[in-house]
Amino acid sequence: RLHLVTWNVGTASPPPDVTSLLQLDSLGPSMDMYVIGLQEVNSRITNFLSDLAFDDPWSIFFMTVLSPLGYIKLSSIRMQGLLLLIFVKHVHLPFIRDVHTHYTRTGLYGYWGNKGGVTIRMSLYGHTICFMNCHLPAHMENTEQRLDDFEKILEMQFEGENIPSTLDHDVLFWFGDLNFRIADYGIHFVRESINNKRYNLLWEKDQLNMAKKKEAFLQEFMEGPLQFKPTYKFDLYSDVYDTSEKKRKPAWTDRILWRVKHLCQHAAKEGQFSEEEQTISVTLNNYISHMSYGISDHKPVTGTFGLELKPLLSEPLVTLNPEGEWSAEHDVLINYSAVPEFPSSAWDWIGLFKVTFRHANDYVTYAWVEDDEISSNKDSKQVYMSAAEIPDTGGEFVLCYYSNNLQSIAGISQPFQIQPNRTFMGRDLRQEENSWTRKPDNLESREEF
Repeated sequence: RLHLVTWNVGTASPPPDVTSLLQLDSLGPSMDMYVIGLQEVNSRITNFLSDLAFDDPWSIFFMTVLSPLGYIKLSSIRMQGLLLLIFVKHVHLPFIRDVHTHYTRTGLYGYWGNKGGVTIRMSLYGHTICFMNCHLPAHMENTEQRLDDFEKILEMQFEGENIPSTLDHDVLFWFGDLNFRIADYGIHFVRESINNKRYNLLWEKDQLNMAKKKEAFLQEFMEGPLQFKPTYKFDLYSDVYDTSEKKRKPAWTDRILWRVKHLCQHAAKEGQFSEEEQTISVTLNNYISHMSYGISDHKPVTGTFGLELKPLLSEPLVTLNPEGEWSAEHDVLINYSAVPEFPSSAWDWIGLFKVTFRHANDYVTYAWVEDDEISSNKDSKQVYMSAAEIPDTGGEFVLCYYSNNLQSIAGISQPFQIQPNRTFMGRDLRQEENSWTRKPDNLESREEF
């Protein structure tokens, strides 16, 4: 289950709550992956420079929401106001490989990053998946520029790298503030159609729908029905369309589309495609806007998808687990084994993480797999961690094997308990007792009163 968000946030800060946006209150099964594409994230130079050194406020916000629920930030890519984040459940980490990011500027003839696309691609259970968040040129008259820019982004992503082109991925998701407008009809007809919920009257004049009928490369992209109000342009903190002097015409600028490669091949070969080859399918379960969010003049749009995969990978590259009982009272051991074809490196490491860890660098401590190895045979290896590095307070943790060659987590253990350090606990208890025997004067006088 994949939940995809696109939202032009208009340089605003994150809202207080995103429960409904992420469908965290849904009664159905939880999502396996969240893909969050934002446009117009605050990109003033001071903000951008600080965001290069540290996570930006939106990334921190979504990590704070999702990490306690068992998701980690798999990857992110930022190009000025464009931000793309992917979060996944822990259980899928060993089966996600070859994660790469890329960006393409199209603003100001390709020199400025206020428009363009950011992309994250990966292998998911052996299938190639690509996510592309775009912000295309604005204004009614720029349809051709939007199409030209999108073609340029498609062509330039991962150009020259040993990675399939975007259109060669098994599944490609294309989303963002695509800025397509409703042509021909006047503002009064458009608003009246919206007020009467007769959205179908506007579909045939939607510039993206019109372009899909003419442009061959767009015909391969699918989209759910636009059965929600156009998501642009609203007065802030309201569900009222633009009341400024400009009175911009409403439009479905914020969109989510997808393309499945084998369906395109199937259409090209006219029936020569066997059922057995259909190893991946995509089903759209929900395509909606979220009117309650008013921090910008756009409403966010979400698509909830089912990805049915025939796993081409059945076992993790690395299996690892803690040896015996863990506490900070003694050095501890980690057992791990790797499949024969695993491309190990001297720079690989095993990290100890809290179960609510946010991303791969959010470790408590780590051990180098070569430098800290203490035994090895053809079936498994052992690595040690020093007692001094183990948290005295204990708690619930996981171990993750990080592959330097793959630049990703290649294995994750089941959650396990680290016992509190009894020496530490005893010292802590004595300090607490001492604090009670030495009461502040004002506390004693209050009790006497």
